[in-house]
Amino acid sequence: MKQFSAQYIFTNAGKPLKRGIIKTDDNGVILEVENTGGLIAERRSVEFYNGVIVPGFVNCHCHLELSHLKGSAKKGSGLSEFIQQVRSTRDKDSDSICKAAEKADEEMAGEGIVLCADICNDDSSFEIKVKSKIKYINLIEVFGIDPARAEKRIGEAKGIAEISRKKYLPTYIIPHAVYSTSLPLFRLIRELTEGNKVTSIHFMETEEEKEFLNNKTGAIAQSYLKSGLMPANPLTVSSHEDAVLNEITPSGNLVLVHNTFADRTTIDKVNSRGNTYWCLCPGSNIYIESKLPPANMLREADCKIVTGTDSLASNERLSILSELKLLQKNFPSVPLQELIEWATINGAEALGETENFGSIEPGKKPGLLLLRDIDLINLRIKPETSVSILI
Repeated sequence: MKQFSAQYIFTNAGKPLKRGIIKTDDNGVILEVENTGGLIAERRSVEFYNGVIVPGFVNCHCHLELSHLKGSAKKGSGLSEFIQQVRSTRDKDSDSICKAAEKADEEMAGEGIVLCADICNDDSSFEIKVKSKIKYINLIEVFGIDPARAEKRIGEAKGIAEISRKKYLPTYIIPHAVYSTSLPLFRLIRELTEGNKVTSIHFMETEEEKEFLNNKTGAIAQSYLKSGLMPANPLTVSSHEDAVLNEITPSGNLVLVHNTFADRTTIDKVNSRGNTYWCLCPGSNIYIESKLPPANMLREADCKIVTGTDSLASNERLSILSELKLLQKNFPSVPLQELIEWATINGAEALGETENFGSIEPGKKPGLLLLRDIDLINLRIKPETSVSILI
């Protein structure tokens, strides 16, 4: 048995405990959480830390297979140009891809990430995930703007999903984005995913998305034309709300990723779906669009917020703590407890994994992290705050 204590413990099962005690077995399963009322006497075998203990982090959006593209895309170039750069540099030898993904997996585990929803376009990362300390949920991404190729795209995704399931990795097929999925393809995906526990989609990442949906013009259209991907008669959904409410499976939880250009009207309409989670990846948003998502607007609309890192193609690090630092700096009114909930329990709920993850409660194995160099008076993350793994 092990026992841990700190100045504060954020259990996500009640108010933060001041100098509480967590007892675990040697495998990290929580046996007991004791509320000492802040009056902890010196006890044998209790490891006391000057910081804040939180559950392991949940990364609700990542692209592990793009790790080899770190630094390959120019910062601040906008989404359309970013996609062009990724397309032109994505193909490398399999050994380089696997080594970069393996290193990124180790980095995430070292940053305290215990659960990760990972976007997949191929099977290059699967063997890494089988051996990883992190529990991965594979989201097999489907995209294609040409209605004539919808059946082919679905067939390819089903093949990748079958490989994933044979490795006993939780697996769901999902659409890539509203602007990159033809209407016929959306409907094939919906039919195939009617039993999904989790669905995810890149959502309102750039203001150019609306122009493309409305007029089939703008930077996204130009990108498709430049790549030879623009069909003669593109057929898409009419709006982001239409996609969520009518074309994406209503089953299970839906994770909307990025939301950088989300507006209040869209937010309110989309929230009527229920079981919808809004994933913030501020590091990636700054890298690509030089803009942050409207976190305060999402809070005012009572949205369920979660956090993600996106990929090393669009971020400096795969670190949830780094994302929280950006959010704390730019949205100072958000309390620390709420930020921790976004990065832990909310993510576990979004991914349907609260049985083990997201909160410090008896019977769970959420991982325990220590946040050092926290502002313990005001309970705020500082630029120098670091994370270490307790168990």
